[in-house]
Amino acid sequence: MLGKVFLGRRRLLTATVAAALAAPAVARAQQVMRSSKVSYSLRMLTLDLEQPWGMAFLPDGRLLITERPGRLRIFANGRLERAPVGGLPKVFARGQGGLLDICLHPDFARNAQLYLTYSGEGEGGAATVLARAEFRNNALVGVQRLFEALPRTSGGLHFGSRIVFDQAGLLYVTCGERYQMQRAQNLADLGGKVVRLRDDGSVPPDNPFVGREGARPEIFTWGHRNPQGMAMNPATGRIWVAEHGPRGGDELNLLKAGANYGWPRATHGIDYSGSTISPNKSLPGMEDPVRVWVPSISPSGLAFYSGDRFPGWKGSVFTGALSDNALIRIELDGDRYLGEERLLVDLLPYIRDVRQGPDGLLYLVTHTDSGGLYRLEPA
Repeated sequence: MLGKVFLGRRRLLTATVAAALAAPAVARAQQVMRSSKVSYSLRMLTLDLEQPWGMAFLPDGRLLITERPGRLRIFANGRLERAPVGGLPKVFARGQGGLLDICLHPDFARNAQLYLTYSGEGEGGAATVLARAEFRNNALVGVQRLFEALPRTSGGLHFGSRIVFDQAGLLYVTCGERYQMQRAQNLADLGGKVVRLRDDGSVPPDNPFVGREGARPEIFTWGHRNPQGMAMNPATGRIWVAEHGPRGGDELNLLKAGANYGWPRATHGIDYSGSTISPNKSLPGMEDPVRVWVPSISPSGLAFYSGDRFPGWKGSVFTGALSDNALIRIELDGDRYLGEERLLVDLLPYIRDVRQGPDGLLYLVTHTDSGGLYRLEPA
């Protein structure tokens, strides 16, 4: 009897998700395209977003989308709802700053909690902020600041910032070095780090720098520049990060507790002026990237594909390539890089985020003033 009840609930949830994600009649499917593994088409769902940045699917299939100027939008029943979500905190929406990533608590169905990262302003300038709130009746309730990547500084560059939960329910946040490269090598500074926190913002006692004098206990890894992609591999439970290099030297990194990823002491990139940042591409005691891109692709967003709608892509990891106008599909063998292919080349501008939907399809947003939400479908 229990099995029949569960099956009925699963069928009902599947139908609900399918209805919430169904595209309206005006959505346009483009020509059939072929990758090395699958045939697919691209469907436009809306072009009414302003600089969309992050996405999160609710259990009922609705999609929450952040807009960098400071709004949170809902896509449901094939349409973008006109009214934004209420109760958002004030954000510092300048340069690369604003409302950034969004992530649901693993137990969202019970506690309705979600997490946002944004650039927040205070004495001394702005910093990447992590906040928690409850999502009730299409509004945020009880917004709490849980973490801030101090110290604050002026300017509007390199905030990061992505949020991921691991299988143990711990929370990871990427923090850019705010275009001040030496911050990444300073353990007393939260810029240029990936931090690991409990869901209430407190520090796990087994974080690698807990109890070390002169080091912030929130830090999990260091030596990062501007990580704008992060995802957990569901097959292994390990966390991966994609980050922007300067002129060349973008990286795909596998996070290891306490590891130093080198920036700016070791890099494959050069400064925008053409001058050398470091003569070293690798150094003892520093973690080498799994993949380096020279020239830069400007990776943003990161998602492992585990669905059944694209069998040939199962296990692949996807990232948007802002400066390549492409979606990059990367093949791995465990933790080893095998190769990659570029999809949607020159079809979409500035792919900012990519996520797998509960329907097993891939969703993309493009970071423009008339930002789009798109879906990849089997063809």
